[in-house]
Amino acid sequence: MTADRLVSGTAGTVVYATGSPVIGSVEFVVLDPIADLDPLHEWVTRPESRFWGLTGLSRDELRDLYLFVDGLPGHHAFIVRREGSPSALLQTYVPEDDPLSEVYDTLPGDVGLHFLIGDRGRPVPRFSTHLIDLVAEFAFSRHDVDRLLVEPDVRNERAVAFFERKAGFVLGPHVPLPDKIGQLAFLTRERWEQRRPRA
Repeated sequence: MTADRLVSGTAGTVVYATGSPVIGSVEFVVLDPIADLDPLHEWVTRPESRFWGLTGLSRDELRDLYLFVDGLPGHHAFIVRREGSPSALLQTYVPEDDPLSEVYDTLPGDVGLHFLIGDRGRPVPRFSTHLIDLVAEFAFSRHDVDRLLVEPDVRNERAVAFFERKAGFVLGPHVPLPDKIGQLAFLTRERWEQRRPRA
């Protein structure tokens, strides 16, 4: 089953714990659309989060959206907690169950990511790079995951540059999606293992 590629659990459950000497302890917690609504709404409605596509939603609309996402077998959402505090929003999905499958040839080991940093906490050098490495570690913790993909809006030049230059993703084609033109980018398990930061 395609959804077996994704880590999952009940709302509020810590499903993966890791960390690094640079950014400290990091936990991946299954999003609770009710308990986590305060940081979630703050993050996605910021002007700089406009490419996330949710800036106009009310709290109730956002809660209902993520309650719906919570019920999808091929799409899961997580709060990433750094040293105990909410730090980022992560969504994972199997591309076969997504409109993306209509515009690129999916592979059996593909997993898609949506990633939004909310609160960085105490400043550290290259925070985003270290955090996205731990996100990849989390996704690759399922042994049948061979490749990660992202599809930021091509207009979001900052995100595209981050995934290519800081996170090691290899750019693919532009693809038409319902609400944007996406820039496909891929990170294989092998490339991640070769590039990942060493303490």
